[in-house]
Amino acid sequence: MDTKEVLAALAAIAQESRLAIFRLLVQVGPEGMAATKIAEQLDIAPSSLSFHLKELTHAKLITSRSEGRFIIYSADIAVMNGLIGYLTENCCGGIPCGPLGCDTNQSPT
Repeated sequence: MDTKEVLAALAAIAQESRLAIFRLLVQVGPEGMAATKIAEQLDIAPSSLSFHLKELTHAKLITSRSEGRFIIYSADIAVMNGLIGYLTENCCGGIPCGPLGCDTNQSPT
C-alpha cells in the first residue's frame, strides 16, 4: 500500500461506527453480510449506515456485491493485511515479529 491509501484506510476506521462495521465484517468472513443485518446487529440507522459503508468502500476496506435484491458487504482481507503490513514493516528495527510481538532474542535480518 502507498501512504495515500494507508491514510484513507486509517481515516475511515478512525470513527466508532465504521470501526465497528469493519470489525463485524472481518468476523463474518468472506461470505459477508447484508446491509440490513449490519444495521440490526450494530443498531445503526440505515441512513447513517449507508454513509459509513460508502466511506469504508471508498477507502477500499470493504467490497460489495449484489445478491438478489440485497447488497452484501465483505471486509477486504487483502487490504487489511496490506495495512497491517505497512504499519509493521519497520517494526522493532528489523527484528521479526509474530502475533505475540517482537522476538527480542533474535538479531535483525
